[in-house]
Amino acid sequence: MSATPATDELLFTIDDAGIARIVLNRPQARNALTFAMYQGLITCCEAVADNPAVKALIITGAGEKAFAAGTDIAQFRDFKTAEDALGYERFMDRVLGALERLRVPTIAAIAGACTGGGAAIAAACDLRIATRDARFGFPIARTLGNCLSQGNLKRLSGLIGPARVKDIIFTARLVGAEEALAIGLVGEVVEDRAALTERVDTLAQLLAGHAPLTMQATKEGLRRLAEEEAPEEGAAHPGDDLILMCYMSQDFREGMEAFLGKRPPNWSGR
Repeated sequence: MSATPATDELLFTIDDAGIARIVLNRPQARNALTFAMYQGLITCCEAVADNPAVKALIITGAGEKAFAAGTDIAQFRDFKTAEDALGYERFMDRVLGALERLRVPTIAAIAGACTGGGAAIAAACDLRIATRDARFGFPIARTLGNCLSQGNLKRLSGLIGPARVKDIIFTARLVGAEEALAIGLVGEVVEDRAALTERVDTLAQLLAGHAPLTMQATKEGLRRLAEEEAPEEGAAHPGDDLILMCYMSQDFREGMEAFLGKRPPNWSGR
């Protein structure tokens, strides 16, 4: 097994069969992602792209409680300007785009909570397998009061349809594994963590033996069908006004401080 650049919070290996693995490794924080971890995901994707021996990529979270519980909310305390908000969403588009553009198939192995940025990462993978205790959602309507980017909304609506996206975000509820399977959010449900590890390893080995150009062409062709024409460098992106409406609001600041202070937020709509 060969290792590629990793940190204590983001483990990355490539085994002799050409299966790459990323482990989100902050179990004490339910694998909530820091900005450094997001940047590490980009670096890992670059390492996969540069290594022709890699045949498939598995992403999972450490421990039993979570795949990833979103972005570490303490990271938002320094947000003060429009550039902070738009820069974050552009950055997230780069992270998720790096996953989507990989030539190899990607598998999200999901146990426990898969919310916010964690759910966005899972949605950007090609295949998703979950344990029976997995829970999915974007509970931002009752926590932070921010919003999803146009790219994330398109990705999610492509998986489960706009009506279900509204339901999940408006109600801020978490979707259980069986419902996630029924609506197409995941492709398979297994009993527990041990079964999940066994199943994703078997699936990755199966994919590693298939025609790589067929899978690459299928991935890229579907991505092109779904992609809007990219804005020119420096130009406004669709939905920038909505991002700023949320991230620059009093409610976003209130939601963040309430979450970190472990109290209910007092929404004002401003």
